[in-house]
Amino acid sequence: MFNVYLKINTDHARFRQIIRGKIKKELRKYISKGEMIARKGKNIVSLPMPSIDLPHFEFGDNKGRGIGAGDGDVGQPLGPGEGKDGQGQAGNAEGIHLREVDITLEELAAIMGEELGLPRIEPRGDKNLSSIRDKYSGIHNIGPKSLLHFKRTYKQALLRQISSGTYNEENPLIVPQARDERYRTWKSKPQDNNSAVIIMIMDVSGSMGDEQKEIVRTESFWIDTWLRSQYKGLETRYIVHDASAREVDRETFFSTRESGGTIISSAYLLLDEMIQKYYSPTEWNIYPFHFSDGDNWSADDTQKCFQILSDRILPKSNMFCYGQVESLYGSGQFFRDLKEHFQDGKQHFDRVIASRIPNKESIYDSIKEFLNKGL
Repeated sequence: MFNVYLKINTDHARFRQIIRGKIKKELRKYISKGEMIARKGKNIVSLPMPSIDLPHFEFGDNKGRGIGAGDGDVGQPLGPGEGKDGQGQAGNAEGIHLREVDITLEELAAIMGEELGLPRIEPRGDKNLSSIRDKYSGIHNIGPKSLLHFKRTYKQALLRQISSGTYNEENPLIVPQARDERYRTWKSKPQDNNSAVIIMIMDVSGSMGDEQKEIVRTESFWIDTWLRSQYKGLETRYIVHDASAREVDRETFFSTRESGGTIISSAYLLLDEMIQKYYSPTEWNIYPFHFSDGDNWSADDTQKCFQILSDRILPKSNMFCYGQVESLYGSGQFFRDLKEHFQDGKQHFDRVIASRIPNKESIYDSIKEFLNKGL
């Protein structure tokens, strides 16, 4: 029984390593697939994956098939088969089926960090969220059945039978008694978790279509997943804007569609108001992310945006990230102006990251641009 238990654990660990390797290999594809997020549970996400067959031998009659069983003479060179890809009659055999593998968001973030080479974040701020953490720290001979330590109990029973002379090598049956039972014990310790807030801002004007918002939705999921692995006390707030800005919930953020013009400064003013009211920079790690197609109402409003960023937002934020999603109707001018205004050597230039996201395949590289500095 004990050997079976160990084998199951070993096989499971090996299986998880295979899964982990396949996810890392296909991470770029998974990141660009927005439909994966729809299969997200509270703490897990389901990833589609080809079936995995571990190598094994099969015994039996090959029924005249295999090496050396076909027509031909000794020494005759082998050529390609008669079948050609995409040709021939319809078959009745099964195709390749994809299975879904559940993986925790914590594991997903770890894989993402390894594959993208993301550095650990060094939090700032004095505010900590206190919580109680139970840590299993020892073994005791009494306790609830739910905390029974199988391995320790087995070893104790084995030691008892050997020392009492009742152990039989020819019939190595180990029968634990009540006095052999060992239980996990724990200590409750207060744990301080540094707090952080992500403030997602999205342009929802008429030039931002469904495809652009799907890119924002997908990239936001991965950014949120990584930051949650770095901070235990993480809040997320959402702002949408066209000619005016307003705070919305998560569902509205990803589903709303407007048809008005674009005044970006309205979003930055609301962002500044939110930070002043709720998030003191001495207590919080603040990460604003703004996604737009780069179209703004006027050059004057763009300069107003940069003034708000320089004077009010950047001094309080760990990092400000701007992602420009390409659109048929957006000029993309805001990206160029932002890069020029906060170029190397200018004040706060090291707190501004700007990234172009022309399509879903670019999400992977954009996330790396945003997160590679460690924020």
